[in-house]
Amino acid sequence: MSDLLAEIVTVVIEGKPGGIVALTEKALSEGLSAKEILDKGLMPGMDHVGEAFKRAEMFVPDVLLSARVMQASMDILGPKLVESGAKMTGKLVIGTVQGDLHDIGKNLVAMMIEGAGFEVFDLGNDVPPEAFVQAVQEHKPDIVGMSALLTTTMRAMDRTIEALKEAGLRDQVKIMIGGAPVTSDFAQQIGADAYCSNATTAKETARGFVGV
Repeated sequence: MSDLLAEIVTVVIEGKPGGIVALTEKALSEGLSAKEILDKGLMPGMDHVGEAFKRAEMFVPDVLLSARVMQASMDILGPKLVESGAKMTGKLVIGTVQGDLHDIGKNLVAMMIEGAGFEVFDLGNDVPPEAFVQAVQEHKPDIVGMSALLTTTMRAMDRTIEALKEAGLRDQVKIMIGGAPVTSDFAQQIGADAYCSNATTAKETARGFVGV
Protein backbone atom coordinates (compact mmCIF):
# COMPACT_ATOMS: atom_id res chain seq x y z
CA MET A 1 0.00 0.00 0.00
CA SER A 2 1.28 3.46 -0.90
CA ASP A 3 2.02 5.97 1.85
CA LEU A 4 -0.85 8.13 0.57
CA LEU A 5 -3.36 5.32 0.85
CA ALA A 6 -2.11 4.48 4.33
CA GLU A 7 -2.58 8.14 5.29
CA ILE A 8 -6.14 8.06 3.96
CA VAL A 9 -6.88 4.95 6.03
CA THR A 10 -5.52 6.67 9.13
CA VAL A 11 -7.43 9.91 8.57
CA VAL A 12 -10.69 7.96 8.14
CA ILE A 13 -10.09 5.97 11.34
CA GLU A 14 -9.19 9.09 13.33
CA GLY A 15 -12.17 11.01 11.97
CA LYS A 16 -10.18 14.13 11.13
CA PRO A 17 -11.81 15.81 8.12
CA GLY A 18 -9.24 18.57 7.71
CA GLY A 19 -6.81 16.76 5.44
CA ILE A 20 -8.93 14.28 3.49
CA VAL A 21 -9.74 16.56 0.54
CA ALA A 22 -6.08 17.43 -0.03
CA LEU A 23 -5.06 13.77 0.40
CA THR A 24 -7.69 12.60 -2.07
CA GLU A 25 -6.70 15.21 -4.66
CA LYS A 26 -3.00 14.42 -4.17
CA ALA A 27 -3.64 10.69 -4.64
CA LEU A 28 -5.51 11.40 -7.87
CA SER A 29 -2.76 13.73 -9.12
CA GLU A 30 -0.16 11.04 -8.48
CA GLY A 31 -2.01 8.61 -10.71
CA LEU A 32 -4.08 6.58 -8.29
CA SER A 33 -7.54 5.82 -9.66
CA ALA A 34 -10.73 6.74 -7.83
CA LYS A 35 -11.48 3.02 -7.44
CA GLU A 36 -8.07 2.37 -5.87
CA ILE A 37 -8.57 5.19 -3.39
CA LEU A 38 -12.00 3.81 -2.50
CA ASP A 39 -10.96 0.15 -2.32
CA LYS A 40 -7.58 0.58 -0.63
CA GLY A 41 -8.06 3.76 1.40
CA LEU A 42 -11.63 4.56 2.37
CA MET A 43 -13.01 1.02 2.61
CA PRO A 44 -10.23 -0.40 4.84
CA GLY A 45 -10.57 2.66 7.06
CA MET A 46 -14.33 2.23 7.43
CA ASP A 47 -13.92 -1.54 7.93
CA HIS A 48 -11.63 -0.80 10.88
CA VAL A 49 -14.14 1.70 12.26
CA GLY A 50 -16.97 -0.81 11.92
CA GLU A 51 -15.05 -3.50 13.78
CA ALA A 52 -14.05 -1.04 16.52
CA PHE A 53 -17.69 0.02 16.85
CA LYS A 54 -18.76 -3.61 17.17
CA ARG A 55 -16.22 -4.10 19.98
CA ALA A 56 -17.45 -0.90 21.72
CA GLU A 57 -14.03 0.70 21.19
CA MET A 58 -15.66 3.45 19.14
CA PHE A 59 -19.08 5.02 19.63
CA VAL A 60 -21.71 6.63 17.39
CA PRO A 61 -20.16 10.16 17.44
CA ASP A 62 -16.76 8.66 16.48
CA VAL A 63 -18.27 6.63 13.66
CA LEU A 64 -20.15 9.67 12.36
CA LEU A 65 -16.90 11.65 12.25
CA SER A 66 -15.17 8.88 10.30
CA ALA A 67 -18.15 8.58 7.97
CA ARG A 68 -18.05 12.34 7.30
CA VAL A 69 -14.36 12.08 6.40
CA MET A 70 -15.19 9.28 3.99
CA GLN A 71 -18.07 11.31 2.54
CA ALA A 72 -15.82 14.33 1.90
CA SER A 73 -13.52 12.09 -0.13
CA MET A 74 -16.44 10.42 -1.92
CA ASP A 75 -17.73 13.85 -2.99
CA ILE A 76 -14.57 14.09 -5.09
CA LEU A 77 -14.34 10.44 -6.11
CA GLY A 78 -18.02 9.84 -6.95
CA PRO A 79 -18.11 11.65 -10.31
CA LYS A 80 -14.78 10.09 -11.29
CA LEU A 81 -16.04 6.61 -10.46
CA VAL A 82 -19.05 7.24 -12.71
CA GLU A 83 -16.87 8.63 -15.51
CA SER A 84 -14.53 5.65 -15.39
CA GLY A 85 -17.38 3.15 -15.39
CA ALA A 86 -15.93 1.52 -12.28
CA LYS A 87 -18.13 -1.28 -11.01
CA MET A 88 -19.56 -0.50 -7.61
CA THR A 89 -20.31 -3.21 -5.04
CA GLY A 90 -24.06 -2.68 -5.41
CA LYS A 91 -26.86 -0.15 -5.11
CA LEU A 92 -28.88 0.80 -2.06
CA VAL A 93 -32.01 2.93 -1.74
CA ILE A 94 -32.51 4.00 1.87
CA GLY A 95 -34.86 6.22 3.84
CA THR A 96 -36.63 6.80 7.14
CA VAL A 97 -40.25 5.77 6.66
CA GLN A 98 -43.32 7.98 6.43
CA GLY A 99 -44.20 9.90 9.59
CA ASP A 100 -40.73 9.57 11.12
CA LEU A 101 -38.25 12.46 11.09
CA HIS A 102 -35.33 10.72 12.82
CA ASP A 103 -32.32 10.24 10.61
CA ILE A 104 -29.06 9.88 12.58
CA GLY A 105 -29.12 6.08 12.48
CA LYS A 106 -30.23 6.04 8.85
CA ASN A 107 -27.48 8.49 7.91
CA LEU A 108 -24.89 6.36 9.66
CA VAL A 109 -26.04 3.22 7.85
CA ALA A 110 -26.01 5.04 4.50
CA MET A 111 -22.48 6.32 5.05
CA MET A 112 -21.15 2.97 6.27
CA ILE A 113 -22.61 1.17 3.26
CA GLU A 114 -21.29 3.81 0.87
CA GLY A 115 -17.92 3.27 2.50
CA ALA A 116 -18.26 -0.41 1.57
CA GLY A 117 -18.36 0.56 -2.11
CA PHE A 118 -22.10 0.82 -2.70
CA GLU A 119 -23.86 3.49 -4.70
CA VAL A 120 -26.33 4.93 -2.17
CA PHE A 121 -29.53 6.83 -2.91
CA ASP A 122 -30.65 8.44 0.35
CA LEU A 123 -34.30 9.51 0.19
CA GLY A 124 -34.14 11.34 3.54
CA ASN A 125 -36.81 11.04 6.21
CA ASP A 126 -40.63 10.91 6.26
CA VAL A 127 -40.51 8.92 3.01
CA PRO A 128 -43.92 7.64 1.80
CA PRO A 129 -44.24 4.17 0.27
CA GLU A 130 -44.77 5.57 -3.22
CA ALA A 131 -41.44 7.41 -3.02
CA PHE A 132 -39.66 4.14 -2.25
CA VAL A 133 -41.47 2.56 -5.21
CA GLN A 134 -40.44 5.42 -7.50
CA ALA A 135 -36.82 5.21 -6.34
CA VAL A 136 -36.70 1.46 -6.99
CA GLN A 137 -38.13 1.97 -10.47
CA GLU A 138 -35.65 4.74 -11.21
CA HIS A 139 -32.42 3.43 -9.67
CA LYS A 140 -32.94 -0.35 -9.84
CA PRO A 141 -31.14 -1.02 -6.53
CA ASP A 142 -30.09 -4.37 -5.14
CA ILE A 143 -31.29 -3.41 -1.66
CA VAL A 144 -33.91 -1.21 -0.03
CA GLY A 145 -33.17 -0.06 3.52
CA MET A 146 -35.86 1.34 5.82
CA SER A 147 -35.49 2.93 9.25
CA ALA A 148 -38.00 3.83 11.98
CA LEU A 149 -37.37 5.14 15.46
CA LEU A 150 -40.99 5.30 16.62
CA THR A 151 -43.32 2.39 17.29
CA THR A 152 -46.06 4.46 15.66
CA THR A 153 -44.19 4.59 12.32
CA MET A 154 -43.05 0.98 12.13
CA ARG A 155 -46.20 -0.03 10.22
CA ALA A 156 -45.11 2.24 7.38
CA MET A 157 -42.45 -0.40 6.67
CA ASP A 158 -45.21 -2.94 6.13
CA ARG A 159 -47.09 -0.54 3.85
CA THR A 160 -43.93 0.12 1.84
CA ILE A 161 -43.33 -3.59 1.28
CA GLU A 162 -46.95 -3.98 0.19
CA ALA A 163 -46.54 -1.05 -2.22
CA LEU A 164 -43.44 -2.70 -3.72
CA LYS A 165 -45.43 -5.92 -4.13
CA GLU A 166 -48.30 -4.10 -5.85
CA ALA A 167 -45.82 -2.46 -8.23
CA GLY A 168 -44.31 -5.86 -9.08
CA LEU A 169 -40.94 -4.85 -7.63
CA ARG A 170 -40.69 -6.80 -4.38
CA ASP A 171 -38.85 -9.76 -5.87
CA GLN A 172 -36.26 -7.49 -7.50
CA VAL A 173 -34.79 -6.20 -4.24
CA LYS A 174 -33.66 -7.35 -0.83
CA ILE A 175 -35.22 -5.40 2.03
CA MET A 176 -33.48 -4.70 5.31
CA ILE A 177 -34.99 -2.74 8.19
CA GLY A 178 -33.76 -1.25 11.45
CA GLY A 179 -34.32 1.28 14.21
CA ALA A 180 -34.74 1.26 17.97
CA PRO A 181 -38.21 -0.38 18.18
CA VAL A 182 -37.65 -2.79 15.29
CA THR A 183 -36.96 -6.49 15.93
CA SER A 184 -36.09 -9.55 13.91
CA ASP A 185 -39.56 -10.92 14.69
CA PHE A 186 -41.15 -7.80 13.22
CA ALA A 187 -38.95 -8.09 10.13
CA GLN A 188 -40.12 -11.65 9.63
CA GLN A 189 -43.74 -10.68 10.28
CA ILE A 190 -43.80 -8.03 7.52
CA GLY A 191 -41.74 -10.03 5.04
CA ALA A 192 -38.46 -8.11 5.15
CA ASP A 193 -35.30 -10.03 4.27
CA ALA A 194 -33.25 -8.87 7.26
CA TYR A 195 -33.28 -6.93 10.51
CA CYS A 196 -30.11 -4.95 11.26
CA SER A 197 -29.47 -3.82 14.81
CA ASN A 198 -26.69 -1.35 13.96
CA ALA A 199 -24.74 0.20 11.08
CA THR A 200 -21.98 -2.42 11.08
CA THR A 201 -24.50 -5.24 10.85
CA ALA A 202 -26.27 -3.36 8.04
CA LYS A 203 -23.03 -3.05 6.11
CA GLU A 204 -22.23 -6.74 6.53
CA THR A 205 -25.80 -7.70 5.56
CA ALA A 206 -25.65 -5.53 2.45
CA ARG A 207 -22.38 -7.12 1.40
CA GLY A 208 -23.87 -10.57 1.96
CA PHE A 209 -26.89 -9.73 -0.20
CA VAL A 210 -24.66 -8.94 -3.19
CA GLY A 211 -22.26 -11.82 -2.56
CA VAL A 212 -19.23 -9.84 -1.37
